[in-house]
Amino acid sequence: MSLTDEDWQALSLTLYLASIVTLLLFVIATPIAWWLARTKLRWKSVIAAVVALPIVLPPSVLGFYLLLAMGPNGVIGYLTQRLHWGTLPFTFEGLVIVSAFYSLPFMVQPLQAAFESIGDKPLEAAATLRASSFDAFFTVIVPLALPGFVSAGILTFAHTVGEFGVVLMVGGNIPGETRVVSVQIFDYVEALEYQQAHKLAGFMLLFSFLLLLVLNSVRLKKQF
Repeated sequence: MSLTDEDWQALSLTLYLASIVTLLLFVIATPIAWWLARTKLRWKSVIAAVVALPIVLPPSVLGFYLLLAMGPNGVIGYLTQRLHWGTLPFTFEGLVIVSAFYSLPFMVQPLQAAFESIGDKPLEAAATLRASSFDAFFTVIVPLALPGFVSAGILTFAHTVGEFGVVLMVGGNIPGETRVVSVQIFDYVEALEYQQAHKLAGFMLLFSFLLLLVLNSVRLKKQF
């Protein structure tokens, strides 16, 4: 049995969502990771714990509070309504926001580790050449931390592809709008269509394995 049109629609939506979230988090998480890697402030551990919270928090809990925040009576919902954007639950834009929250630590932590491994000497050398902080970051730090950026991007992309609880809680199950692969597989299982569920789940299993294979290859190249 081949994949149906609905399967391909869910796959394309999932990959599109994961791509947007990964690119968005590169912009948001890089300064956070850099700050965590460089700061000496005492409350650094508090910020680090907040960033890492989605790793240990049940997806339904995170999804519930984000659903309230983005609803008509929530802080985010109030803002979006004032901007005439409507409310975000059960929309693709809402999926992007909740996925970014849920995948944030998978981008921040590899980047933070990469920045910390570089140390101070490259920046000190750049300073002796009168490079500005901005120039030193993009011409020295980013190239040295490139394996960390690749690892962070792959982990974030893979994690977003595999989301279920958060996206179902906030996005619902709207074909072509919020029905991602994980929700599509859930629908098949719920309808006892196990053969089609096997087909789609097997496809995602192979896809996830290839992503992890690429990630491990990057880490091995970094070691040597």
